[in-house]
Amino acid sequence: MDHLDFSSAYADLALDARDLASRASGNQSIPGVDASEQDENGIKITVIDITSDEGAKAMGKLPGHYVTVEVPALRQKDSDLQDRVATKLAQEFELFLQKLGISKTAKVLIIGLGNWNVTPDALGPIVVENVMVTRHYFELMPDQVSAGYRAVSAIAPGVLGTTGIESSEIVQGIVEKSRPDLVIAIDALASRSLERVNTTIQIADTGIHPGSGIGNKRKGLTKETLGVPVIAIGVPTVVYASTIVNSVIDMMHKHFKQQTANTGQILGMLDQLQDSERLELVKEVLNPVGHDLLVTPKEIDQFIEDIGNIIASGLNAALHEAIDVDNVAAYTH
Repeated sequence: MDHLDFSSAYADLALDARDLASRASGNQSIPGVDASEQDENGIKITVIDITSDEGAKAMGKLPGHYVTVEVPALRQKDSDLQDRVATKLAQEFELFLQKLGISKTAKVLIIGLGNWNVTPDALGPIVVENVMVTRHYFELMPDQVSAGYRAVSAIAPGVLGTTGIESSEIVQGIVEKSRPDLVIAIDALASRSLERVNTTIQIADTGIHPGSGIGNKRKGLTKETLGVPVIAIGVPTVVYASTIVNSVIDMMHKHFKQQTANTGQILGMLDQLQDSERLELVKEVLNPVGHDLLVTPKEIDQFIEDIGNIIASGLNAALHEAIDVDNVAAYTH
């Protein structure tokens, strides 16, 4: 069997892309890709910079700056932890804005991509519902706006299936009329790692392509298409069925290995395959029975609300100086 063709294995998360590229090359260090990690009381921050075309090709991602916040314990619904994550997200987003040279008075348009009626895809609209919008005050009564706030507008443009209009076309029209200095696009993602579903937030300066995680080829929201910088914020809310099956086989292998050294007698050929080869085999088996399904955890209803509030609170604190970035608990519930 051929090794995994990474070009056909698009990964929404830079972390997933790095893992796939490392396994494919057999090398943890990828030329043209700089990565650093830090862990703060259960909140893991990974910064990945893709600095060359060689690194971009190896990763299957656009050159750019990617910051990922991983919090496995988010599944435990700990409100204190959610407050800490919102605070950390605000701090990381402030650093992100500084790196891009976005001024503290820059006008911001927040785009909540996704479908209200499909829970795993409702992240963007939920964030838009909870962010602090202020542009109308700057337009109608600028002399009454307190110091420490900036002009922020927000919209959830819906999806092509319900509006008949591409999200990118709607956003382009709004950008042309409202003339923001920065666009922030929020969207749900698909992960190739079971552990990262519902526990991970990614920030990237490469823009966003609605539906790309599930194979749709749509016009993206990028600096090239909109004429202003675009920061993408995404959370994986679904995982590929092939990933689940492959992970279960790997867990079975580890379990049997604790019982016997002859795992080959139990797993047969599967015991001899590399991870990438086994994943390709699983995909081949699943395709005839309904393609590579996307699956979401049963707790998604509560999680999507929680993570939407966390992101909205983090954005509120990062975008408005008047909100204390170190204490966003009041904006998380």
